[in-house]
Amino acid sequence: MTTAALTQGLERIPDQLGYLVISEDGVLASAGELENDEHTAGVIMQMVRTACRFRLHGSAEPPFKRISVMLEDFVYTVTVSGQKVFVVKRQNNQRDPVTV
Repeated sequence: MTTAALTQGLERIPDQLGYLVISEDGVLASAGELENDEHTAGVIMQMVRTACRFRLHGSAEPPFKRISVMLEDFVYTVTVSGQKVFVVKRQNNQRDPVTV
């Protein structure tokens, strides 16, 4: 599979600061603030492996569709599809709740 096929659509995500496409073999594609970020890829893969341990009995699917790691200024959104892990770093535009 080509890099363009792996990253199709990732560049168009609003407020994205960078992305990673990871497999068990390592980083397949990266760009922006996450370009060549092997450390973040390793941390994310460890989180995915840990979350996968909570697999429901008899289920072949991962026990989650998406993992979000929310920090003050940005959020990492992690999605598993097939044998690949897609990570997008986005601006965190969450605002404080309005009290009426």
